[in-house]
Amino acid sequence: MKRKVLGHDLKGIVVQKLADRGVLLTDIAHLVYTMQLPYNPDLTMDTCLSHIEAVLAKREMQHAILIGIELDEMAENKWLSEPLQSIIESDDPLFGCDETLAAGACAGYGSIAFTTFGYLDKQKVGVIQKLDSRPAEEVHTFLDDLIAAIAAAACGRVAHHVRDDEEGQYLKETRVS
Repeated sequence: MKRKVLGHDLKGIVVQKLADRGVLLTDIAHLVYTMQLPYNPDLTMDTCLSHIEAVLAKREMQHAILIGIELDEMAENKWLSEPLQSIIESDDPLFGCDETLAAGACAGYGSIAFTTFGYLDKQKVGVIQKLDSRPAEEVHTFLDDLIAAIAAAACGRVAHHVRDDEEGQYLKETRVS
């Protein structure tokens, strides 16, 4: 039996939903660039964008983003029951479900992604700061953490691909004919 979801371009939907919430992929690329440039001086924004695109191609990330945005929008429209409405609307500091969802979404990208997520979540830089210091009528309780997760996962990908390239070059140079 075919499932309806198979007919949807989930990545395209996610990218559009992010844009609808005020987040462009270039905003996330700036985070990746800033975080990875000290370790990779040859890094380009195009490389960062390609890694973000790859992260957004993963269903786990797509699903987490769709759930988080949906919950944020439901809170904006006051469609949640209490006390959940107040907890999400106020981004209660003891509510950890937003971080749990986001951290789980980037967990497959290694310790670099995980530690980068923690840093971005605490420091609130770039577009994450913009989302976190939102007007009262907007709710980004989940979105700010999900943006940190996307950026962190892309950072993990960048770091691992750089190492893969270095090791490949080393193997080519040391191969005995």
